[in-house]
Amino acid sequence: MSASQRIMVVEDDNSLAELLVEELQTEGYEARAFACAEDALASISGFEPDVLVSDLQLPGMDGLGLLEQVQARHAPPSVLMISAFGSVDRAVAALKAGADNFLTKPLDMDHFLLSVDRLLANRRLLHQVERFQSTLGSDSFHGLEGSSRPMRVLFDRIRQIARADGPVLVTGESGTGKDLVARAIHAESAREQNRFLAVNCAGVPADLLESEFFGHAAGAFSGADKARPGLFREADGGTLFLDEIGEMPVALQAKLLRALQDGQIRPVGADREHSVDVRLVAATNVDLAQKVREGDFREDLYYRLEAFQLEVPPLRARGEDLDLLAMSFLGRFAAARSRPARRLSTKAQSVMHAYGWPGNVRELRNAMERAVTFCDGEEILPAHLPDRIARPGSASPVMVSTGSGDGIPADLLDGDLLPSLEELRQRYMRYVLERVDGNKRRAAALLGVGRRTLYRWLDEDRED
Repeated sequence: MSASQRIMVVEDDNSLAELLVEELQTEGYEARAFACAEDALASISGFEPDVLVSDLQLPGMDGLGLLEQVQARHAPPSVLMISAFGSVDRAVAALKAGADNFLTKPLDMDHFLLSVDRLLANRRLLHQVERFQSTLGSDSFHGLEGSSRPMRVLFDRIRQIARADGPVLVTGESGTGKDLVARAIHAESAREQNRFLAVNCAGVPADLLESEFFGHAAGAFSGADKARPGLFREADGGTLFLDEIGEMPVALQAKLLRALQDGQIRPVGADREHSVDVRLVAATNVDLAQKVREGDFREDLYYRLEAFQLEVPPLRARGEDLDLLAMSFLGRFAAARSRPARRLSTKAQSVMHAYGWPGNVRELRNAMERAVTFCDGEEILPAHLPDRIARPGSASPVMVSTGSGDGIPADLLDGDLLPSLEELRQRYMRYVLERVDGNKRRAAALLGVGRRTLYRWLDEDRED
């Protein structure tokens, strides 16, 4: 639980105030109680609550008066009003005055905690929207979205490299957006007004690559009925992007190197060369240095390319960019299907941040498309995500056979005797907590239980 999630309780019934604070603290919130509106207002600037829980009937200034004072603040908290004198009129008055929700006494504690969770989830959503809009307005960079430090560093490097004119090598894991980086380099360069052409070296048959790059003369080979200029001449004055350059045949690499060094190309079957002015941007998700050592990539071409090298960070290293990108994709897919926008539930966020995202932004995009498709409510839940994300540790523990073809984590067994179901539950809870470094929010999400249930299990475990 983030330390920024603070709850202020204003309640003149001391026993109820103590109960609410205890329940909120058990959930991991920072909570403080005040017996009157005046004391609460005197402390609100120092405490800066995210949620204000207030009784309507208070000594001195009542709850509606407190609500009015709170709403006048620059950054007001969300407000949950409670009263033993619940009525439609009083609820409407509180909601019209700016309260976010209204509950009547006696309080159902689960309902109360759920209401607080929802208010905080809505605040997080609004915060994410504000950050996302800010990102689009100032930090979005030629289709690359993100405000994390690794992405800001990448944007600065792109601007610097774009001012030069030598070839660029863009490296990074699959799905990180290397093609967008190539387009950003072109857009930031003096070649911006000229053509940007892209080709995937793994997507063109090896025997056609030379013709694809350098063109061919009419009659150069069977089927070459007319001359073709090739990508280098078509991109003359602009930028040529070669994706998956590590898949290029070694024989063609020598001709590519000559084109880079001399600016000269010879079409297949032609008797003269052509001068070209092309900036090359190449991308790969494999270790080219290793391919050089294995003899599958020319060393001279590698050193020509890696003079200007850009490493695109994986999604797991980009912090809160995960939430921003997820919201962006959710909004796009919802709009494309003419459906209301969806928000990420707290549990969905927890399991998403616990996942490693080996497929990076591309995998996130696909996961959000799936979530919009299967979500009929307002919130994206773990059940709407692919199983590998919703249950990231489900296949990773070392398993031992029970003789029936199934298995259980080996760490959960103690000796030759099989544990009881209750013992197994406690061991598995401790096992999950250890796997997530004691993060109770994440553990509860992976276990598929509420945090209150997890805390109760922990208390039972301590008693044992």
